[in-house]
Amino acid sequence: MPLKSEAPPYSPHRHNTVPGDNVGIRVEDTRTGKNVFYAPGLGVVEDHVLEFMRNADVVLVDGTVWTDDEMSKEGISDKRAQEMGHINQSEEGGTISFLNSMERPRKILIHINNTNPILNEESAERQVLNNAGIELAYDGMDIEL
Repeated sequence: MPLKSEAPPYSPHRHNTVPGDNVGIRVEDTRTGKNVFYAPGLGVVEDHVLEFMRNADVVLVDGTVWTDDEMSKEGISDKRAQEMGHINQSEEGGTISFLNSMERPRKILIHINNTNPILNEESAERQVLNNAGIELAYDGMDIEL
């Protein structure tokens, strides 16, 4: 399904995004009926996207930044995360708030920027995620449905 987000840097639509530049994918195990919903670039969480997430057994969702101004504070970019098509995690309406509204799925953040403090396992930000039951993807991670 199309996701509202900015087109990726390599896209010919980078500054003129069209539906389908970013997509969410639902994968179902037809033997068990369990499914995973994958949303790697997410700038807006629309109602139909929330519905897919709520009905998933596992959600893999964009976790690029902790705050909207994170990359500008680090001197990486002069753009805010929202301008680049990413929802921040910590602020009102951010990833943590909409994931906390769901009980069912296992919640895993993917696509983490190297400026994001959650990469530090000892950080206060990582503790917030841990307390919320939100996992962080890692290389070699296995997900069983």
